[in-house]
Amino acid sequence: MNSEKVVDFLGQVALLLRLPSSSLRKIAAKVELRHYDAGDYVIRQGEKADGIYFIWKGNAEVFESVESEEASYPLKEYDYFGYGIGVSINEVSVVSLSKLTCLVLPQEYFNLLQPNFIWNADESPESLSIVEQTLRLEPIEVDIFRGYTVPGSPVFRQVFGGQFIGQALAAASKTVDCLKLAHSLHAYFIIAGDRNMPIVYHVHHLRDGKSFATRRVDATQKGVVVFSLVASFQKEEPGFEHQHAVMPLVPAPDVLLSMEDLRDIKLTDPRVPITYRNNEARSDFLPWPVEIRFCIPIEMARKYRSEPSLMYWFRIRGKLSDDAALHRCAIAYASDFLFMSISLNPHRKKGLKIMCLSLDHSMWFHRDCRADDWLLFVMESPSASRGRGFATGRMFNRKGELIVSLAQEGLVRKVAPPNRAPPSKL
Repeated sequence: MNSEKVVDFLGQVALLLRLPSSSLRKIAAKVELRHYDAGDYVIRQGEKADGIYFIWKGNAEVFESVESEEASYPLKEYDYFGYGIGVSINEVSVVSLSKLTCLVLPQEYFNLLQPNFIWNADESPESLSIVEQTLRLEPIEVDIFRGYTVPGSPVFRQVFGGQFIGQALAAASKTVDCLKLAHSLHAYFIIAGDRNMPIVYHVHHLRDGKSFATRRVDATQKGVVVFSLVASFQKEEPGFEHQHAVMPLVPAPDVLLSMEDLRDIKLTDPRVPITYRNNEARSDFLPWPVEIRFCIPIEMARKYRSEPSLMYWFRIRGKLSDDAALHRCAIAYASDFLFMSISLNPHRKKGLKIMCLSLDHSMWFHRDCRADDWLLFVMESPSASRGRGFATGRMFNRKGELIVSLAQEGLVRKVAPPNRAPPSKL
């Protein structure tokens, strides 16, 4: 058997969609190929159960009892049957209706069906990076997952937008076969999420084709949809290749300062207002789970006008599991950091308070890459009007290959000063 064809087949079996791709490849190496003629018993009621059967080719029928001639229901390609852990005797019979080919996973390998979590079959959650822990969704029912804001996540007043994007894409990815990877997504932030509550992701199947699949994911809290995402997935295929975009000439990430280094410098820089330095020194500092190194030094404490653009290198802190879908989810998670804020640059001035909230977010994945290796995020804001800012972005790997293109629109408003009661004359 061709191992890639077996993995491709198993990746389309509903029972196996939530498994890590590494588990799927292990199962592909353990399954046995069995052939049956029309009318043969595949499994017989009362006999010893020996594994889980996946129908590769052909059709079969299930019978409730050996004596009964009435079939319960038919089975076709990609269907599966058999008995799992704890069951030793077949409780029904299955008879082939035509020439039938099955892949059989013997009982001694049933542990492969129970990985530790959806991205990695072996690691414990405590050993994972914060981003991978965040993307480690809990399957509740078919097409329903639960996500959490884990300790160490970025501290904002509401759920971080990148968390919504990454978790929703993770939920969608676990309902398509592992050989189909996300090539685009379009997301809408509807209501601010409560970071102290779980988020339930409902996945809707819009299309399942041979090369493409489309999913819509609705994120809910308290029964209300707070975020929605549509993602399209494609099986890899050869095609035309060109790249007109050129990566800007910037310093390598190894020679640049991290956000943590810049903060330490600011704390002792006499040019920075003492009130800012005192507030920063007193506050609890928690590094983001994404390491960022700015290509051009930015003034984090001063409010001044500047060009609506920004370039920085970033990578996920820690090492991610080797799953291509996970790395795309991690890039989606990281894509919302500082993206909309560049729309404010031309309008900054001392004393001005501005509210900035993401409204929608789009991404196109052009090439594979690792999210735990350095990527250059180049962004600019070509326009802001009518209370909305617009930003576009491109991500390059260190070789200069264009990995992702992005666009985002967000709400940018001046915060009105609070109404102050007139002083009492008494």
